[in-house]
Amino acid sequence: MRKYFGTDGVRGEANRELTAELAMRLGYALGYYLRKENPDKKKLKVIMGSDTRISGYMLRSALSAGLNAMGVNIDFVGVIPTPGVAFITQAKGAEAGIMISASHNPAKDNGIKIFANDGCKLPDEVELELEKYMDNFAEMTKDPLPGDQVGKFKYAEDDYFLYRDHLKSIVKGDFSGMKIILDAANGSAYRAAKDVFLSLGAEIVVINDAPNGKNINVRCGSTHPEILSKVVMGYEADLGLAYDGDADRLIAIDRNGKIVDGDKIIATLAVDMKKKNTLVNNRVVTTVMSNMGLESFLNDNGIVLVRANVGDRYVLEKMKSQGLNIGGEQSGHIILLDYGTTGDGIQSSLKLVEVVRDSGKTLDELVGVIPEWPQVLINVRVDNIKKNLWNKNENIVSFIDAKEKLMGNTGRVLVRTSGTEPIVRVMVEGKDAEAVKVIAEEIAEVVKKELA
Repeated sequence: MRKYFGTDGVRGEANRELTAELAMRLGYALGYYLRKENPDKKKLKVIMGSDTRISGYMLRSALSAGLNAMGVNIDFVGVIPTPGVAFITQAKGAEAGIMISASHNPAKDNGIKIFANDGCKLPDEVELELEKYMDNFAEMTKDPLPGDQVGKFKYAEDDYFLYRDHLKSIVKGDFSGMKIILDAANGSAYRAAKDVFLSLGAEIVVINDAPNGKNINVRCGSTHPEILSKVVMGYEADLGLAYDGDADRLIAIDRNGKIVDGDKIIATLAVDMKKKNTLVNNRVVTTVMSNMGLESFLNDNGIVLVRANVGDRYVLEKMKSQGLNIGGEQSGHIILLDYGTTGDGIQSSLKLVEVVRDSGKTLDELVGVIPEWPQVLINVRVDNIKKNLWNKNENIVSFIDAKEKLMGNTGRVLVRTSGTEPIVRVMVEGKDAEAVKVIAEEIAEVVKKELA
């Protein structure tokens, strides 16, 4: 059972849940682990970056104190997208990378994501080991290093250019003649996205690129693309691109102001990759939440959809286990393993614009052929103790089985429990909107009756 790490690092409200003391203990724990894993290395290096949250300064100082005390040197690369930290960690041969960010969460929250030396997120077993060390502070600090052997903190913000140049290198040709609106969410993308698209010759307008430490993700970015939609139509742009706070997500807007989610971006990229013979095994990984319309579209194009549990780390695990090179989530986490080790919103947007440019079609024309099957989600309040037992209840299971047999290949049922609330989520989707609604309500009623 995890105590500090969630599905994407250590997160919480800064200074209340994610405190300076907790961050310092994590710094100590990571330093202790790195020294244990590299006993013959005298110089250990960690790459550290952050998004634009005001609490990032506090957490940076606390993490640095713990790491330096353990003899670990830190190269701080400044405000940068999360995938930038992952890339630089790998490029510079550092022992680990740390990103201080709470991604799409509000400004009061913050988080700490840790990457291994290969630029991938730490495995579960390593995170559990770090938690063990964090709870044994006395053990970690019983034999402190002499004062002249502690680590150093260094500003290494020029390393940003390594990441910027990498992004530029993945595009063939340029984007001259294209008009693009960028929404930087007042976060990590405010510099990198602008720099790359300008250098590639695009005509750009950038919004929400004035971070003040408190306005990250506020009514902007990938979670709130409504303003971007209006700006795209107002400027008669080709498309809009919205990132989240740490720029590892992408949501697009077509010329008509319509939202294009991660699933549709993945489908567009995958079909293009198949045409170019770069789609490994003609397979794509998305999550259990991806629409069946997407699956139907991919099948029609000779592409198999592989489903993973919700969460980009589980998508990546499935990609690696099957040797695949594209996957992601509806939320806009898109992983292109040919170019990086983790979800990268700017990278994904560059490849999407490249497809639009080369196809001779508009984004709305490309995604307009991807069907969306009707979907109904009902949150059923149940007894909190009983919520995790729904799949052991014969009446519920047999009722769901009967409804799935009734729909056959034209629909499906997905039932999930909330991790934080006494809720069972019933999702039904299919080709027939009315049938989907009725079946969802019927299943919800049975769940409510059995788990009340």
